[in-house]
Amino acid sequence: MTTFRIDTENNITAFSSGEQIKESAGETETFSSRQELTALAEKWPAARLVEIWNGLPGVEAVERFTSRQAAITRIWKAIQHLEPGAVARPPRVAVKRPDARKKAPPAARKRAAGQNKTERVIAMLERPQGATLKAIMRATGWQTHSVRGFISGQLKKKMGLKVRSSKHEGERVYSIKRRS
Repeated sequence: MTTFRIDTENNITAFSSGEQIKESAGETETFSSRQELTALAEKWPAARLVEIWNGLPGVEAVERFTSRQAAITRIWKAIQHLEPGAVARPPRVAVKRPDARKKAPPAARKRAAGQNKTERVIAMLERPQGATLKAIMRATGWQTHSVRGFISGQLKKKMGLKVRSSKHEGERVYSIKRRS
């Protein structure tokens, strides 16, 4: 029977039944059956299960599992192929750098920093000319129904702001009076 040891860095080592497993005080956990793995995994966060899975050799990386049980089943099946003495270590991957042409210009990044979407929309609506529905959609990435719902629910009902709506040259324009 093969016994497995997992350390705090999610390295899994397989041991044959005759090998002596050296325990490190609280730094490693051992298991030799799917039930023991299930008992250990109950106290782990789901993110650790994903890290363990993605660190196994020859598996397709996932972002999340549909359930804890599915994760345990897949991990158990994958580690059955580990040779005793072999260690399944998470692969070292290079950090992906964002493409320079996809970055927003420095002025736009500085403007957006420290502001959430609510603050951005309110600032747009406080401008003397207000903001068109399309401009709010571009600034937030929301669809039309989301913008209208946000204005009605968040700004009018929850925040108590007086939002004016009008049509200017065939386009819907929203505005609010400046806050004092």
